[in-house]
Amino acid sequence: MTHTVDVVVIGGGQSGLAAGYHLRRNKLDFVILDAQSTPGGAWQHTWDSLHLFSPAAFSSLPGRLMPAQLGQEYPDAAHVVEYLADYEQRYDLPVHRPVRVQAVRRDGTRLRVETDTGDWSARAVVSATGTWWRPFLPAVPGQEVFTGRQLHTTGYRRPSDFTGQRVVVVGGGNSGAQIAAALASHDALDLTWVTQHPPRFLADDIDGRALFDAATARRRALDEGRTDTGGVASLGDIVAVPPVRAARDAGLLKAQPMFERLTADGVRWSDGTTVRADTVIWCTGFRPALSYLAPLGLRGVRGHIATRGTQAADEPRLHLLGYGDWTGPASATLIGVGRPAREAAAAIAELLA
Repeated sequence: MTHTVDVVVIGGGQSGLAAGYHLRRNKLDFVILDAQSTPGGAWQHTWDSLHLFSPAAFSSLPGRLMPAQLGQEYPDAAHVVEYLADYEQRYDLPVHRPVRVQAVRRDGTRLRVETDTGDWSARAVVSATGTWWRPFLPAVPGQEVFTGRQLHTTGYRRPSDFTGQRVVVVGGGNSGAQIAAALASHDALDLTWVTQHPPRFLADDIDGRALFDAATARRRALDEGRTDTGGVASLGDIVAVPPVRAARDAGLLKAQPMFERLTADGVRWSDGTTVRADTVIWCTGFRPALSYLAPLGLRGVRGHIATRGTQAADEPRLHLLGYGDWTGPASATLIGVGRPAREAAAAIAELLA
């Protein structure tokens, strides 16, 4: 059976909900298809100690401020899940779950969205699946011979899972620093933190508010043909949230340079130095989860889909939302996704008029 609507939004996390809010305001007929069985998007799968970089009031989707979390300046992931579930219910957004999208294809003047529960025919599609579902692991020699456990950020939950182990954390971004800080503060394990480049901590007074302003200023400068400000990257790589700051100041976050290869029982550097390891945690980032768009033939160099704002350059009926600065300044954040979601909904309304 094929269902017919004006717009299909793929993904029911923060970006999909923001798109739904603005599509509703534009009086469009739409559905949100979410592969998860419960509300909250990727936030319901993160590690236990994860906190936002910004206070609740600066971490809100359009139309509704996130309430403060009692006793926490920076809300934790569970609070975000509660907020997203409430947001979805408050605006009565038409979320269908669990529905897994398998492919999007051209179908004359429409797009056909094929799922494991049936097909949808739409005049436009918003892709809002984020990156959590496509973890990136670099190709490092020796991965196949290492006899310990290897997992990505997505598989980490809490330090107590590694009691008595020797753990190597790889990655100099926020996830690597936060996980390394949590493990370093746990006495019952041995930690080695490895980064490609020396860690760059942002100033202690910089949080998500400043990062959003920096990303917005960079996009404005590029749009106006002015010099690239460097955006967030010019400030540093690691936000010094309280647990990271405490571990750093206590001398517990001492990063080693990237090793040359894995061995059967650990890692080895080019100078012959070795460290034994029971577990390697790869905090090495993500890639956009866009495999279902393959039938449209839009991916270019390194799999990138060219866009003008949020609109796919070679398929005006498709918008991509929440994948990073290339789909809107800070669009992968709660506070940053609102503006590109509004622009995408307005463009779709104009296209369908």
